[in-house]
Amino acid sequence: MDQQQMREKARYVHNVFENIADEYDRMNNVISFGSHVAWRNFTMKQMNIQPGQAAIDVACGTCDWTISLARSVGENGRVVGLDFSQNMLNVGAYKVEQSGVQDRVELVNGDAMKLPFADNTFDHATIGFALRNVPDVQTVLNEMTRVVKPGGKVVSLEVSKPPFLPYRRMFYLYFYHVLPWIAKMFVNKYEEYAWLPKSLTNFPDSKELAKMFHTAGLEPVQVKLFMGGVAALHIGIKK
Repeated sequence: MDQQQMREKARYVHNVFENIADEYDRMNNVISFGSHVAWRNFTMKQMNIQPGQAAIDVACGTCDWTISLARSVGENGRVVGLDFSQNMLNVGAYKVEQSGVQDRVELVNGDAMKLPFADNTFDHATIGFALRNVPDVQTVLNEMTRVVKPGGKVVSLEVSKPPFLPYRRMFYLYFYHVLPWIAKMFVNKYEEYAWLPKSLTNFPDSKELAKMFHTAGLEPVQVKLFMGGVAALHIGIKK
C-alpha cells in the first residue's frame, strides 16, 4: 500500500468510526455475541499487570480496555488511551468518569502510526479490534514496541481468520454477508458495518501476524485462538 492509499484508508476509517461512536458498544456485543468481554478478561490475566505500572491502549475507541487497564494499575499507575476519532473518545471519556478511574487515565486524540510518546515509556501497549483498521500494521506494531520498555508487552486482540477452511467459510458468510444486515436492523448503518468485514480481507492471519510481531522486535510471541480462530490474541515481549 503506497502513501496515498494509506492516507485514503485513514480518512475513510476515521469517518466510519466518527459515525458509529454512539452505537459502537451495543454493536460490539451483538457482533461477538458478548464474547469480546471474556476474550479481554482472559487477555488481562495473561498480561499479569502490576500495580503502579504504565500502559497505553492504542486505538482505544470507547475505552473498555482502557478502563480495565486503569483498574489493574491502581491509583499509582498510569494509562493512556489514544484514538484518532474524537467522537469515540468523547464516549470513552464519559465511561472513564463513570468508572471512577479518571485520575489515572489520560485520553489523547492521536495517530497510532506515530505515537506521541518517547521510547521506553510504558510497561504494556495494547490494541483491541483495531489493528486491521490501521493504514500499515507493521508500522503500528513497530511504534507500540518502541514506546514499551525492554521486557514490556505488546498485545493485540483482533478478529482473525479461522485456520480450518470449512469453518473459515462459515465465518466469512456471517462476517461479510450477515453482519452488515444485522447492523442495518439494529442501528440503521449498513455501509459503516460493511467496512468492518472488508477490513479483514487483506489482514494477516494469526501466523503471519506473529511473524510481524517478531519483525517488530518482540520475542517470544504467544498466540491464542478463540472460538476456532474467529479472534486471536498475540502477546509479544520487547527484547
